[in-house]
Amino acid sequence: MFRLNKLTDYGIVLMTSIAQHPELQNARDLSAASQLPLPTVSKLLKALSHVGLLVSHRGSKGGYSLSRRPNQISVAEIIDALEGPIGFTECSVAAGSCDLEPSCVVRRNSKVISLALLGALENLTLGDLMQPMELAGLKPRSNIVSSINLISGGVQ
Repeated sequence: MFRLNKLTDYGIVLMTSIAQHPELQNARDLSAASQLPLPTVSKLLKALSHVGLLVSHRGSKGGYSLSRRPNQISVAEIIDALEGPIGFTECSVAAGSCDLEPSCVVRRNSKVISLALLGALENLTLGDLMQPMELAGLKPRSNIVSSINLISGGVQ
């Protein structure tokens, strides 16, 4: 099963909360609004600011804001900032990470799945997360998934 770690899940919740309330908010306010523990929020704010997804504003009325508009920040960027490169399997992200790699029969397909997963997450933005979504209502912004074709038992 493909899973995000809890900190990344919380990071997406926090970023969505910031996007929904564009006024500057400090860590304590964001903790209350998102119902996440203050130490976790502080850790996430630091990490997300460090990679440039958030901007820290100093001063008595300071706080945090998004570095770009919500529809310009992809879920893939948040995941990459908190977990590292996105991939279906370890070997599809880092070559040489598995002893079975030279003889693995699914390695090539894992790379294709990773590209489809990455494409979907790159096309999903904070702006999208701020609204109710339905699977039928999603509008693909790229053809990454539809470009996977099965040809005589192989992937092209």
